[in-house]
Amino acid sequence: MQYLAKVYAKSSLGSTQLQLLAVNTAECTWEPITPPKLVATTREIPFNEQVLVLLELSNEESVAAVKDATEWVVDFVSEYLASGLTPKSMKEEVERAEQWRQSLTLQTQEVRRRALETAARRDEIQNLEKRLKLERETLETRD
Repeated sequence: MQYLAKVYAKSSLGSTQLQLLAVNTAECTWEPITPPKLVATTREIPFNEQVLVLLELSNEESVAAVKDATEWVVDFVSEYLASGLTPKSMKEEVERAEQWRQSLTLQTQEVRRRALETAARRDEIQNLEKRLKLERETLETRD
C-alpha cells in the first residue's frame, strides 16, 4: 500500500521513524490518516528529518520502497491546483453532481409513473371498447 509520509526521526543506531500522513486508497484517491501514525524501520532511509516521502508498505507494515515525494507534490500542484481546483470547488462540484443525479432520479420516477398511468388508461379504454362492442352487438341482435 502506498503512503505519503514524513521522515519523523532518525536515530544514530540506524532506525528511522516515519509519520504516515495519507494513504492511497484508489487510483487517484488519498485519505488523510488522522491522527498520523508512526512506523519504525531499520531500513536505510536516505532522507533527512521532515522530508516528505512516498512510501510502499508491505502487509506486515515493513518498508518495501521509499522515494522522495517532491516530484509527486509538484505534479499534484501543477495538475490540480494550477488550474484553480480547490477542495472547496471540488466539494461544490460533487454536490452539484449529486443534486443533478437526484433530479434525474425524480424525473425518471415521474416518467415511469406517467407511463404506468398511460398503460392503465389504455387498458381501461380497451375494456370500454370491448363492452361497447358487446352492447352494440347485443342491440343489433335485438332489432
